[in-house]
Amino acid sequence: MERRKFIYNTAITAAASTLPLKGKWPSSQNEKLKVAIIGTGMRGQGHLDLLLRRDDCEVAAICDINEKMINRSKEIVKKHNATNPVIYDKGPEDYLRLLEKEDIDAVIIATPWRWHVPMAIASLKKNVYTGLEVSGAGSLDECWELVRASQASDGHLYFLENVCFRRDVMAVLNMVRQDMFGEIIHMECGYQHDLRGVKFNDGITPYNSGVEFGEKGYSEASWRTEHSVHRNGDLYPTHGIGPVSQYVNINRGNRITHLTSMASKSRGLHNYIVDHEKGGADHPNAKVEFALGDKVTTMLRTASGETIVLHHDTNLPRPYSLAFRVQGTKGIWMRDNQSIHIEGISASHRWEDAQPYLDKYDHPLWKKYEKRAVGAGHGGMDFFLIHSFVEHAKAGKNPPFDAYDAATWMAITPLSEMSIQKGSSSISMPDFTEGKWMDSKVTFALDDSY
Repeated sequence: MERRKFIYNTAITAAASTLPLKGKWPSSQNEKLKVAIIGTGMRGQGHLDLLLRRDDCEVAAICDINEKMINRSKEIVKKHNATNPVIYDKGPEDYLRLLEKEDIDAVIIATPWRWHVPMAIASLKKNVYTGLEVSGAGSLDECWELVRASQASDGHLYFLENVCFRRDVMAVLNMVRQDMFGEIIHMECGYQHDLRGVKFNDGITPYNSGVEFGEKGYSEASWRTEHSVHRNGDLYPTHGIGPVSQYVNINRGNRITHLTSMASKSRGLHNYIVDHEKGGADHPNAKVEFALGDKVTTMLRTASGETIVLHHDTNLPRPYSLAFRVQGTKGIWMRDNQSIHIEGISASHRWEDAQPYLDKYDHPLWKKYEKRAVGAGHGGMDFFLIHSFVEHAKAGKNPPFDAYDAATWMAITPLSEMSIQKGSSSISMPDFTEGKWMDSKVTFALDDSY
């Protein structure tokens, strides 16, 4: 009997009364979750490191077409004195061979964006618990294909949005659930991050190292910048929309109904090339016309009547900001100025420092796992993401961010493109749940468990 079938039968006997199993996962503490990683760039390497820190996981296989990234991953394995994974590096389609040959329980997909959905669908067809890194969708069809593949699979899709686990974001979630802000009326969020050095990187230094992209680019510059050449919309919406979706229960009693988007002119990437010491007005890339507006603003409305403003701003000089704002009938939190105002507590018309509130309402998950999160990426929140992924995969449980969430959040990209093309017209958001949102229950971070 295959290993997974044996484990699955054991799990049904031991835990059927308590766990909503859907798949073939380890049930014994003596078993390790066998995980594969497809895409071992910088993000995949971070996941690899966190998985190898655990005593309940084995990284059985890794897949990438970039020899440098495979070699960097081997060094991480060596550092942890872990069992060497099987290497799949025979071209862009070799992930299919991995999924066919390896008896794995779970997979994490951390490849360039255009590969996300095809790889996730292939994994779900093998009934593997599938962790999918975040991105915007290439089309609405992609979103529907992902939903259908998840519905037909004995596995689950876990959409790996790490910012939902950010400490201040979770503290505010705790405050929202304790009615500190009253009924939520409006929110703002987004991805505001100067990525010019990432989009033009020749591999000499992490940032500001050159003006090359595509075939001459290094890491994300080899693929990410092409999206800015050809697309004009919110290309990376999930770091913003994912967290605020938890505040108003999107797809769990509420849904996004429609949006409208507007894009500014495009100047930032061109100016970066012209002004860079390795570029100049005569550099070939100075002639590239970038479609992406330097500032893309999207307004969304929900079935319950909340409004959301979503920002995308990656091509101009600026400090990093996710621009969170949560405003309700009793108060407001503004992340960028680290301020809060609660009616009846704060002085009239005065901001307070938000930090004492964030400390007081620190989420139980952070209190429980803070020490284990030390050294993990993005201020520790990557630990929470991988921990949640592993624990859900081991139990075969429906993840907190599933295929319906992935489709809804990713759809903002093609929908924003449509709106901009149509003069900022209002565009309807498909109901990817097909009505299930009305009855689905909130599960994310309700207490100190997952």
